[in-house]
Parts: sequence; C-alpha cells; structure tokens
Amino acid sequence: MGEKDIQKDDLVGKTKAIRDHDHDMIHDLSKRLDAVWRYDQYIENADKFPELQRFWQESKQTEIQTIERLKELIREHVRKDNF
Repeated sequence: MGEKDIQKDDLVGKTKAIRDHDHDMIHDLSKRLDAVWRYDQYIENADKFPELQRFWQESKQTEIQTIERLKELIREHVRKDNF
C-alpha cells in the first residue's frame, strides 16, 4: 500500500502525548470543572423556584466532591510515577 492509499482516518489516534487513562482523567476533570461553573448560572436562573435551586445546589456539591476525588486520583498517579 502506497502513502496515497492511507486514509486520513487511519492516522487518527496514532500519536499519543499521554496514556489513555491519564488523558481520560484530565479530560473528565476539565468537563466537570466547566459543569461546576455552569451550576452557578443555573442556580441564579432558578431564583423563583426554590426546589429547582436546591437541586442545582445539590448537584453542584456532588460534582465538587467528585472533582476532589478525581484530583486525588491524579495526584496518586503522579506520586507513583504513573502519569
């Protein structure tokens, strides 16, 4: 097969700057941090709906707890030189 025969998609994902599980943790952390930031707006938007506000506040707190756990996992991987 010549170079021209290689499809563009054949090369997707071939080059890695970081291992998949490390990338997954960083990517997920970023998405969760964005979500926490958005919850503040959701809480403000629900100012006339206390039950909905409580839901968003609880969701935000749960997300913050998950973020803290994920950060600890990342720290562990770095300490153990697995990152």
